[in-house]
Amino acid sequence: QVQLVESGGGLVQAGGSLRLSCVASGSILSVGDMRWYRQPPGKQRELVATITRGGATNYADSLKGRFTISRDNAKNTVYLQMNSLKPEDTSVYYCCAAILRRDEWWSNDYWGQGTQVTVSS
Repeated sequence: QVQLVESGGGLVQAGGSLRLSCVASGSILSVGDMRWYRQPPGKQRELVATITRGGATNYADSLKGRFTISRDNAKNTVYLQMNSLKPEDTSVYYCCAAILRRDEWWSNDYWGQGTQVTVSS
């Protein structure tokens, strides 16, 4: 079994910063791409950022320069550093990872339960 657990969300004032973490645990052979998504209230889930196992990153155009994704392969952990937060960043943030389990032949995407980020004006 594989589990992803996010942490680091909370309430912050506009202009502030938060750092989200997501740890993958369980019967893991390897972790491929790791991604952060977010779902604002009443809107669809959207991709925030992606990082490959080798560290290559990609961001939603609107978030470049404010958000930074990173990972620690030894800890099966992905981070999202969010700076200069705006009220419109208020969302539930989810991590997703392509994981190859020890008992499977191919990787599948696994999701965390989400962590709430609320930015007050």
